[in-house]
Amino acid sequence: MILLIGSTGFVGALFGELFDRKSISWTAMSGRRFTFSEKDKLISELSARSISFVINCAGYTGKPNVDACELDKGNCLEGNAILPSVVREVCGALGIGWGHVSSGCVFAGERPGGGGWREDDAPNFCFRRPPCSFYSGTKALGEELLGWREVDTCADWPKWEHESVPQGYVWRLRIPFDENDGPRNYLSKVQRYENLLQARNSLSQLSDFVDACWECVEKRVPHGIYNVTNPGSVTTSEVVDLINKHGVNNKDYKFFDSEEEFMTKAAKTPRSNCVLGTTKLEAAGIKMRSVREALEWSLEHWKREVERFGEARDCKPSKRNDIDRLSL
Repeated sequence: MILLIGSTGFVGALFGELFDRKSISWTAMSGRRFTFSEKDKLISELSARSISFVINCAGYTGKPNVDACELDKGNCLEGNAILPSVVREVCGALGIGWGHVSSGCVFAGERPGGGGWREDDAPNFCFRRPPCSFYSGTKALGEELLGWREVDTCADWPKWEHESVPQGYVWRLRIPFDENDGPRNYLSKVQRYENLLQARNSLSQLSDFVDACWECVEKRVPHGIYNVTNPGSVTTSEVVDLINKHGVNNKDYKFFDSEEEFMTKAAKTPRSNCVLGTTKLEAAGIKMRSVREALEWSLEHWKREVERFGEARDCKPSKRNDIDRLSL
């Protein structure tokens, strides 16, 4: 029996759909249950329910974006750092496997010398290497509480090494998108923002991400961190060009003149714009289509909210604090 934490969120819902298609037995639990005060109860309950593997899709991103995390730091810290550490301890006590959905937002830019950041590179957009958003700081701290540490090896960049031997998976998601129009979809955000910031990023097509994560479990690839992004990277203007190419939205897209203007007019906290390497995932035998191919497919199969639900959903940020939802 698989335990899925955060099953109603942007990522968790697709894990549930995957398990249903594969006829895999699963059950759900709220991330709010995973506190240190409840640890002994959770160990007993998961044992009684014969849970064999735990997937944590819960986290705190803030709504409508990470700026909100600056105003709700307690819930952000609880959802992104404390929650995964409790998952690790509970699963360790039961001797069962686990997978945690983390974020590639712990990096900024490209690796020294060019190319994507690797899984064994220490984060450069975190509390230990400011400036960073509070959100990104808590995601990096979450990986520390799962056992990773920065180690200076006198190489071109410090290493990100586990304190012993990793016992679970850490799957890094990066700017998720798919073919379904909605407030959490990157492609929808690009269309709805009044002005855009030009930047180069790695992205994760959501279904590809979920499939690749579960393939790690099925193939029993070595435990550890994996950058689960579609190979390659794209700029914001390249994404806009693809949106226009497929006739999804032909609005007149406008861009900020600089990141300084973006920070002055539209943001309260720095943003992570980065490129991640995917060679470790590929070496493990798990292949994902290129980011451009995934973008093309998603736009070719685009479903507007009004087409999916009969009327457009209210995209205003919710007032409810919900650490069961993780979408970047």
